[in-house]
This record gives sequence, C-alpha cells and structure tokens, in this order.
Amino acid sequence: MRYWLMKSEPGEVSIDDALAAPNQTVAWTGVRNYQARNFMRDAMTVGDGVLFYHSSCAEPGIAGLAEVASTPYPDETQFDAASPYFDPKATPETPRWMLVDVRIRHKTHLLPLSELRQTPELADMLVLQKGSRLSITPVTADEWKFICKKLLKK
Repeated sequence: MRYWLMKSEPGEVSIDDALAAPNQTVAWTGVRNYQARNFMRDAMTVGDGVLFYHSSCAEPGIAGLAEVASTPYPDETQFDAASPYFDPKATPETPRWMLVDVRIRHKTHLLPLSELRQTPELADMLVLQKGSRLSITPVTADEWKFICKKLLKK
C-alpha cells in the first residue's frame, strides 16, 4: 500500500463536493503534469491512502482522508474542446492524460499548510519542499501515520 497527497482547488472540487458525489467518489480530472500523471498511471493502486488537500485557496491544507478507488483510465476532459483541460494532441486511441477515482473516507478539521510547515516530523514531506508545485506527491508511511493521528484525534 502506498500513500499520496492529492491537491484540489476547492472551486473545482472540494472535499464537500466529493462527499456529495455518488459513493463519495470523484474522478481526479485535469492533471496536466507528466510526473503527476505517471504517479496515477504507474504507481497508484486501488486502496492506496490519499490526503485530500485543498490548494489555491484562502487557507490551503489537508481537508480529509481518502483512498484510490479505481485503476487508471483516460481523462475524458482531454478530448473536450470546451474544457480548460482540452489537449488537441490527445485522441481516444492515444490518450495522453490518465486519472483515477478518489473516494472520501473522512472529512476532518483542516490541517493547514502553515501547521504542516511548523511540524518537525514532516520536514521532509515533498509538498513542503521549496519549489514543489506538483498536484500529486507520494507520502511516506511515517508521514501518513503522523498526519492521520493529528487529523483523527480532534
């Protein structure tokens, strides 16, 4: 089992949106970075743990716990000319962008980025590294356990 931090802008898909979706599951559309795509395509498996992170908002941070709920499949937004995620080089026969479904397990109190940065146990966490802008990053088992204890104790 692996663990991931997956960023979503609340204006696009918030944890509340995911909770309101059928089976509390959303397709993780719109990823247009090859490394993040490769994590979904090549490394994620059903059941992997996910830290659902709100980004590009007034107070970014971890908003809940989720899990990978599907194997990878083509992101349909790449084929839709009206979508901001349209990719004219992608075709249904040769898709460029993949996604996985993510199922919410627990909405938690927000664990803000500012608190993550002040926590020595998380100093090596990839999302906290200077210049890190990936929307999906691996999380170590120790980081996962530490964050889960913080999120679920309140």
